[in-house]
Amino acid sequence: MSTQNDIPATTSPVSHTDAAQALVDQTRAMRQQIPNFAIPTSTKETQRLIFNASVPPVFVELSASAVKNSLPLVRGGDADPAQTRDLMNFAEAYGPLADELEALAQFIRHSIIAAKSRAGGQALTTYALAKALAKRPETADLAPHVADMRRALGRTRKAKSQPAPTPAPVPSEPTPVTPPATTSK
Repeated sequence: MSTQNDIPATTSPVSHTDAAQALVDQTRAMRQQIPNFAIPTSTKETQRLIFNASVPPVFVELSASAVKNSLPLVRGGDADPAQTRDLMNFAEAYGPLADELEALAQFIRHSIIAAKSRAGGQALTTYALAKALAKRPETADLAPHVADMRRALGRTRKAKSQPAPTPAPVPSEPTPVTPPATTSK
């Protein structure tokens, strides 16, 4: 009979930090693969671009066609119709990728909240159990743990304060009391 506990040897898993960093590196590497990728230089740059970016695609196509068919509209390579069309094709093609990445970001944030919720729920269950057990003499040694958890949770109850006594009503100006009239006989 063996007195040794048989614990299966496990390889140490990659830490969550290392796994997350690897995904960050892969995401950043995607930047090199996206043509026309631009990082805003200020917080207001996107707002500045919105006006021109919001013109209808039909309008852009009509202007490209006009430049192609009218020599006076050609401006030194600035409005090359092929380049203009390529920019619109880029915008149309990469819009769904941006949508997918935004959805992925939302799902990751949800997953983070779900993980924190599960861990927090387990911790709150442990806290509730520890509070109940700390009241028993045989498990009173849990009281310091309960106190530490209570402080860390930051949900301590404030001592009930006595309500401020209501001040006695201030007597108004005394009214002179007139003695009752007596009648002489």
